[in-house]
Amino acid sequence: MKKKSNNIEGLVSIITINYNNPEMTCDLIYSIKKSEYKHYEIIVVDNGSTKGHTTKIKKLFPDVNLILSKKNLGFSGGNNLGIENARGEYIFLLNNDTIILPNSLKVLVEKLKNNKSIGAASPKIKYYYKPNIIQYAGSTAINTLTLRNRHLGNGIEDNGQFDNEHYTNYAHGAAMIFRKTIIKRVGKMPDIYFLYYEEMDWCEKIKSAGFKIRYIPSSVVYHKESMSTGKDSPLKIYYLNRNRILYARRNLKGLQLLTSILYLVLISIPKNTISFLGDLKKLKAYYQSIIWNLTNKININYKPYSL
Repeated sequence: MKKKSNNIEGLVSIITINYNNPEMTCDLIYSIKKSEYKHYEIIVVDNGSTKGHTTKIKKLFPDVNLILSKKNLGFSGGNNLGIENARGEYIFLLNNDTIILPNSLKVLVEKLKNNKSIGAASPKIKYYYKPNIIQYAGSTAINTLTLRNRHLGNGIEDNGQFDNEHYTNYAHGAAMIFRKTIIKRVGKMPDIYFLYYEEMDWCEKIKSAGFKIRYIPSSVVYHKESMSTGKDSPLKIYYLNRNRILYARRNLKGLQLLTSILYLVLISIPKNTISFLGDLKKLKAYYQSIIWNLTNKININYKPYSL
């Protein structure tokens, strides 16, 4: 006899993380409320915001499931906390700095419902402040030497050239939908990353379990992220470089891992050392990202980086 699922059929659990930015979170919720697909619940995980930063959310949206974390769990940890409290058949992870269109959710649910091979999917993502410029239209594979990849269409004007639906390498963490049952196959998002590379690692696990990642352009989400993020902060430098190496340790084997390490030692480290010589905080953050990987196992509990 087939065991019944504890998930509510057709229900979408929309999860977003708030950190000291209730206005942006409320803007997202307003856009969700206009959705044509009405069978959803909204879960807001507050990731250790300072006192008073959830008052507005509580007042305007008493029906929202607001989960308060005493500390900042990072992107993956915050989303995992939301997943633990989700009741839906589907989980839709949305950055709080996104806006969805009325049909965005309906399209995604229909695609997953009609195609059981899809493990995770992302819509077309466009820049909110440059609404005809694409941020994501699928993704290339990570280069096993440099450990970098790119989003298809990024920075390109949308003239319909990315309107063909297709399988891709990675979903985008800013807007990512999947069936909750996928958790039983691959586990939750790896929270060892804290920031950056976690959704790519997770997508690798999903693909290894026999599922595919789908880009669905008939659903559109707008992202308020700036097209020009400016100079990297020490925090960003630390996590990007730490997690790039961590991704290799978790996903590459044999010759691929060896050549990636050689590239790091012979090319990346000398190049970045020269680049950061003028800023000791950035140089320190960079070398701490390397030291972390030399001194930590990949399945440990860790403390978030602090400057």
